[in-house]
This record gives sequence, C-alpha cells and structure tokens, in this order.
Amino acid sequence: MTIHWQDFVSSQTQPILQTSLKQRAAIVGRVGIIMLGCGTGAWRVRAAMNKVARVLGITCSADIGLITLEYTCFDQEHSYSQVLTLPGSGVDTDKLMQMENFVADFPKIAPQKTAQELHHQLDQIKAGDSNYTAFQAGLAAALACSAFVFLLGGGWIEMICCFVGAGLGNWVRRQLGSRHLTLLAGVSLSVAVACLAYLGCFKLLEMSFGVDMQHEAGYIGAMLFVIPGFPFITSMLDMAKQDMRSGLERLMYALMIIVTATLVGFMMALISHLRPENFLPLQLSPWVLMCLRVPASFCGVYGFSVMFNSPNKMAIYAGLIGSVANTLRLELVDSHLVSAGIAAFVGALVAGLLASAINGSKGYPRISLTVPAIVIMIPGLYIYRGMYNLGVNNIGTGALWLSRASLIIMFLPLGLFVARVLLDKRWRHCN
Repeated sequence: MTIHWQDFVSSQTQPILQTSLKQRAAIVGRVGIIMLGCGTGAWRVRAAMNKVARVLGITCSADIGLITLEYTCFDQEHSYSQVLTLPGSGVDTDKLMQMENFVADFPKIAPQKTAQELHHQLDQIKAGDSNYTAFQAGLAAALACSAFVFLLGGGWIEMICCFVGAGLGNWVRRQLGSRHLTLLAGVSLSVAVACLAYLGCFKLLEMSFGVDMQHEAGYIGAMLFVIPGFPFITSMLDMAKQDMRSGLERLMYALMIIVTATLVGFMMALISHLRPENFLPLQLSPWVLMCLRVPASFCGVYGFSVMFNSPNKMAIYAGLIGSVANTLRLELVDSHLVSAGIAAFVGALVAGLLASAINGSKGYPRISLTVPAIVIMIPGLYIYRGMYNLGVNNIGTGALWLSRASLIIMFLPLGLFVARVLLDKRWRHCN
C-alpha cells in the first residue's frame, strides 16, 4: 500500500529538529527505503540512515533485507518503529547519486528545513523519470551484449546477431516492466525474444551470405543483458560486512534470475537445435586483439551503465574503468601467468581502486562505477554451458563449467572488498 508521507507532518512551519520523534523517524525511514529501492547494499543504506538520524538527534537501529526495511528510532524518552516494503527490487544509479548528495548535504540543510520541505525534496528524487527511453535502453543492451560476445571470442556475425537479439530482448523487458509484470515472467519472455531474434537474424545472414553454422554459438551473448550484476555484487559485499540477511536475500534473488534465464535459454536451444559450441577463431594477432578489447570493454560497460540508468558522464567514467580493468583481466588470462579466478580478482581490484579515485574527485558513488565495470567479467558463457550440459545429462561437463564459473564469481567481489578496505576508512571498521 502507498504510504502518504505527508500524513506524518503535523506542523508546516516548525523546523524538523524541533518536531516529534515520529516526524523525524519518518525522514530517516524514507531516506533508507528510497536508497534501498536504488539497488544499493544494506551497509550503504544503514550508513545513510545513521547519518540522517544523528543530525536529527535520534538513534537508529535497522534490519535491512532485499525489499524490506525494519527500523526503530530512539530519543531520550521514547522509541518509534516502522516496517517499510518495496514492491520489487530494481537498480537506479542516477537516483542513488541524488540520494547520496541529499544525505551528504543533510547536516547543512536540515536546521533550516521543515518536515514538509524535506518530504517534498524526497518526493522529487523518488518521482524522477528514467534518463533513457525503452528504445534507448534496448540500444544500450545491444551495444553491451555485442561487445560482450566479442570479448568472449565471437566475430562480427555473432556481434550483429547479438545486437539485434539483445536489443529486442531488453526493449521487451522494459515494456513488460512498465506494465508491472512479475519478475520471472519478464525475464523468461525477454530471454526467449532475445534468443529467437538472434536465431532469426542468423538464419537471414545464412540464407543471404552462406555464413558458417558454427556462428550460431553466439546466441548465448544475446541473453546476457539479464545478468543481475547489482544484487550479486552487493550480496557479497553485504555478507563481508556481516549483513547476512540482506546478503543472502540478494544472492538468492540473483541466482533466481540466472537460473531462470539459463533454463529458458536451454529450452530455446533444444527447440531450435542450437548447441553451445566454441567460437570460430578470430585470426587476430595478440596486439590487435588487445587493442580491440579496450574499446569493446568500454562499450560493454557503458551499455550496462546506461541500462542501470547512469547519467551519460557517469557511464563514460564506468566505461573507462572497465576498459582498463577488463582488458587487463583478459590479457592476464591469455598470458597464462595466473588462473582465470586470480585474473578476475586483479581486474576487480583495479576497478575498485579506479572507482575510489573517481569517487574522490567527481563524487560518483563507487558502486555505480564498479558494478558495471565488473558485470562484464561475470562468466555468463560458463554458467550457460554448465546448465546446458546438466540439462542433457552431461553431469561431469556441466559441473566442470559451473565450478569454473563459481571460482571466477567468488573472486570478483573479493577484489572490490580489498579495494574498499584499502581506500575507504569507514569500510575498514565494523562500527
């Protein structure tokens, strides 16, 4: 049910610092639930609520999940508790940046503001529209996934087909989301559309130019726009800070999306007689391949940032981080100096260090820069191959692919965690 926050305002002229505990606690809770709706982790939500509560002269204790927030505020004589719930989980990096700016400025603005004025300001942030239309979001997914499939080893044919498939798939997902279709139905239908669009584009190229059938292996890339990067990364970071409830809920949410997408892709593959074969060799020299990986990584990360509703400048900075970190990771893997898991750790660490530097100079939230930069490192190809082989009863092969994917996936948030420990003093301490 919709909460009418203005009902908590009993005086339109009294400064917020002089109001009742109930009115001050409502501001604290509303800051928390809006930030939770932006997709950030429990530690960041709790830190924002604590900062606002301290300015308002109260103490806050919060228990935070994926879409629920239970908190109690205390003053010297009374306590006030609320339970707040979101209709669903989502990601909005632009709104997250606005909320972080609001919290950072709160000690300056709170003494002069009334409760009504603060709620009005929060109303404006919450009601902000997406920076991009469904068509633009579709183009962003098309750009990201076509770059993604090149980084996996695909050529221009796979890239063209992925551009069409992922673009249509994400456009469908946005349209279904605007109609409030349930999560798994939206994921399933958008992945099915992406796979069918890839297949249709590939068959058209096959009939027109006689392309090799092995190019159909790239259809895996067309569904990678559904990778739940934000909930997965924030789940690991929350568990690292002992926010086990939030971490486990986010992890299960991410796994639910991944399993649903891979199973739908598996069924579409069986219907269309597609197999996850190896990509045809690109016949590129190591130097040329490295030079092409830089812009491909930038385009992939930039596309994912746009899908997360990042403003253009923020998406560009995230793309620059990804172009350095992901290219370094791939070159380490090709050099055989370290394993794929260690290379993922190094790439995530570099992404975290660069994001901290940009956060210090530009003020963009670290999570809004790091997650797009390492989403492109998640081994979606390995996960799909694992699920496909399990589905056709190749248990040993499926377990091998899933084990490789799990090792890489565990190293990615570890790299971000180390970067935060090194450069974020507040993150290093448990209080």
